[in-house]
Amino acid sequence: MASTSSRSTAVAEANPAQAEAAGAAAAATITVRVARFDPEKDKALRWQEFSVPTAPGMTVLDALVSIKEHQDGSLAFRSSCRMGVCGSCGMYVNGKPRLACQTQVGELGQVIEVAPLPNHDVIKDLVPDLSRTFEHHRAIKPYIIRDDEAEMASPTREFRQTPEEMERYLQFAYCLKCSLCVAACPTAATDPLFLGPQALAQAYRYTADTRDCGWQERFDVIATDHGIFNCHLAGACSEACPKGVDPALGIQLMKRTLVKGPAHRAPAPIVEEPKSVIDESKRPQAPPPTV
Repeated sequence: MASTSSRSTAVAEANPAQAEAAGAAAAATITVRVARFDPEKDKALRWQEFSVPTAPGMTVLDALVSIKEHQDGSLAFRSSCRMGVCGSCGMYVNGKPRLACQTQVGELGQVIEVAPLPNHDVIKDLVPDLSRTFEHHRAIKPYIIRDDEAEMASPTREFRQTPEEMERYLQFAYCLKCSLCVAACPTAATDPLFLGPQALAQAYRYTADTRDCGWQERFDVIATDHGIFNCHLAGACSEACPKGVDPALGIQLMKRTLVKGPAHRAPAPIVEEPKSVIDESKRPQAPPPTV
């Protein structure tokens, strides 16, 4: 019986075009190693390999959808917008926290490893438990705090803020709450109660907002044993952020604010009532209605 190598050589000599097409098809297949975990059966993560045909522009999320649709419907992962906006598909891809919908398989080589985010409990397979991230986010009071409760309850006009004042916190407002920064944080890996880069950067985002005066309430939350001064400034959080937010910078600015106080001590007032520049007596009137 002829060997496989001999048969391939014979096919290539007889039909070069067919051999080239077969070679291209083989090269367009990748191996995806997926971490699996079923809380009802497993005590630790286990790995399972899938061979996935690729296509131009294919993302890791596309590969997982292909596996779920054609090979193993029990695979669990979380996704929603597929365009890097919702932050649902955060995973640990080839050793880095990434959004699966924004990561092209063509950039990762022939073997791709996909695991759930580190520093998080696992609900199932690639689905991390984000409840601790959200608890820490809520703890720093991520909203505008003011004393004028009547205006907050029934706003009459917007609060005054210049473009320069908005620039102080704008980049931190782009946070998706995907928790990739927490997955990359070495402090969060050793201290589960650490507030984490996501919550601490958001504490600065609202404290730097000139419409806010809740800085003292946030200081009481972040200046604790598991708070802001536990940050080692590794910078991994800033490298992991898929939106270009720099949580490490926000944490450093927040430390300075803790020592010196916020740049503004009173919240911005509401803007004055605009004065009309039109003489109402000279405003053209609409013609009478026709029948």
